[in-house]
Amino acid sequence: MADSPPPLSEVWVNVCGGIEGARSHDMVAEEVPVAMIYNGVSHAVMMASPCDLRDFALGFSLSEGILQRPDQLFSIGITAGEDGIEVDMHIAGDCYARLREQRRNMAGRTGCGLCGTESLACVVRALEPVTEKPLPSDEAVQAALKNLKSHQPLQSQTGATHGAAWCDAQGRIVLAREDVGRHNALDKLIGAGLREHGEQAFRDGFALISSRASFEMVQKGASAGIATLVAVSAPTALAIREARKSGMNLIGFARPGRHVIYARGNCTAQENA
Repeated sequence: MADSPPPLSEVWVNVCGGIEGARSHDMVAEEVPVAMIYNGVSHAVMMASPCDLRDFALGFSLSEGILQRPDQLFSIGITAGEDGIEVDMHIAGDCYARLREQRRNMAGRTGCGLCGTESLACVVRALEPVTEKPLPSDEAVQAALKNLKSHQPLQSQTGATHGAAWCDAQGRIVLAREDVGRHNALDKLIGAGLREHGEQAFRDGFALISSRASFEMVQKGASAGIATLVAVSAPTALAIREARKSGMNLIGFARPGRHVIYARGNCTAQENA
């Protein structure tokens, strides 16, 4: 078994502007193919940062509906090779049977969570309603936003990764994960939270993501019971509709001094408007 590569590398570059032809070094983020293998059969290959892969395995399995509970994942084996990393998972037999029926064979890329989905019906799957929670206070959102960068060491060194953080009701960041892919960062956060805190992981507080809020991010959050999702960038219209259907609070354009509420729990469309 080879060690997984580090999540960043140092490269020599030529800097243009200022000092003519200056030669320097730069830190760049690694992205590697990560094969998700269930009971010996490859299901998906995702481009990801080669760190926190056990969290990624659990979070991905839950947010994609492969597992319904963390205890349905019995073991994880991680093997790094020249072509990428294999994450070999042993899951419950009924989960594997459902997985085979889905007939999904994805080849995921950094910016896409749907590559390889075989039918339109597989895209927007029905979600269980989340437990309704009040909106976080403006002060809490702003406090979390202010401190997000301090929990993104890879981003600070490379400028190439997304972050996903779980924040308590006061806006204190209690858990964070990073990845070159925004979906992956959220999956890693979900996996880490459930591994460390079980069913209580996402009971009180909100998730903060450094990206836009696409409908996949809403689906992944709702699948883990996250009742409030705060995004630094914009949500899509489908994300807003999905958030409202699941009873999720959705906040976008979280910037210093302001943020925009797009969905409030189980309010009607008119009340949300």
